[in-house]
Amino acid sequence: MRRVLVTGAGTGLGKVIAIELGKQGHEVVLHYRNSAKGAKEAQHIIEENGGKASTVQFDLTNREQVKEVLTKDIEENGFYYGIVCNAGLTADAAFPMMTDEDWDGVIHTNLDGFYNVVKPCIMPLIAAHEGGRIIAISSVSGIMGNRGQVNYSASKAGLIGAVKALALEVAKRNITVNAIAPGLIDTHMAELDETVKKEILKMIPLKRMGKAQDVADLTAFLMSDKASYITRQVISVNGGLL
Repeated sequence: MRRVLVTGAGTGLGKVIAIELGKQGHEVVLHYRNSAKGAKEAQHIIEENGGKASTVQFDLTNREQVKEVLTKDIEENGFYYGIVCNAGLTADAAFPMMTDEDWDGVIHTNLDGFYNVVKPCIMPLIAAHEGGRIIAISSVSGIMGNRGQVNYSASKAGLIGAVKALALEVAKRNITVNAIAPGLIDTHMAELDETVKKEILKMIPLKRMGKAQDVADLTAFLMSDKASYITRQVISVNGGLL
């Protein structure tokens, strides 16, 4: 049973991803910051279905705390074969109205969080000589940009650059690194104004929002042996928006 870490697993997309990975036979380590209840619910669902799961708590932006918690878990329970960097934050505003806190909070969580999580995990993964999977949840906003999301688009575009570079570095270790770029997905992150939502739906050929399960299924595939020759890719799940 391969150990897989999922960040932001207490709510929304991360919770669905964690449950699906548990169904696929992985031992899932569910990270949360504040959503302990949701993470425990996902853990219970995984265990009810015969899987194995545990939880870890830390603030993605606190580098020392992340390192301490993950290093301790790896030392006690073994390396992570898979890492899903899902946790994210939005703070939308027109750029002239964007505050320093809006910018810093989103960049620190979405982009610095990738570094803070993957850095303490990468050498134990390499040292295990068993290959591995790193998956970052980016966004179509990181590919095409989005009005009112200069901070979010920058952070998600940065993730794509990090994925492409890291994939080159670890390919010889049989570790794949990919990004998933969801479009408008029906989670709490998509709680848009109805007028705005209608305008976006007009741009989507399938004329509907995607489901969290759509992203979870792709994540599970990329985590599997069937995806062993897929690396350095950005795969969109967006109903044809892009």
